[in-house]
Amino acid sequence: QVQLVESGGGLVQAGGSLRLSCAASGLTFSIYTMGWFRQAPGKEREFVAAISRSGGRTYYADSVKGRFTISRDNAKNSVFLQMNSLKPEDTALYYCAADPAVSDVVTTLKAGNYDHWGQGTQVTVSS
Repeated sequence: QVQLVESGGGLVQAGGSLRLSCAASGLTFSIYTMGWFRQAPGKEREFVAAISRSGGRTYYADSVKGRFTISRDNAKNSVFLQMNSLKPEDTALYYCAADPAVSDVVTTLKAGNYDHWGQGTQVTVSS
């Protein structure tokens, strides 16, 4: 069975930093586009960042560009999200997701097109 397990969430003050990790198992990690999504109470799940199979291409939501960095380590079946200069509006449940890809190009940033999801890790930013 495919499993994605997030970790690294917590409570942090505005302006602080946090690093999220996602460990994958039960899949051939290197053929998957990996993404991070988040969902706040009463809101739809939204795209945060994505990274292609080799890590050569990355994509970010406008709201986090310049503050967040996505990376992956295929040897360890892991993907990471470094979050700096955190704002209260970043508060949400953050999910790791996997989408099988036929190339090193990310073709979708839509949550509905990702096949596998983790349980989520809570990030709360206080002001």
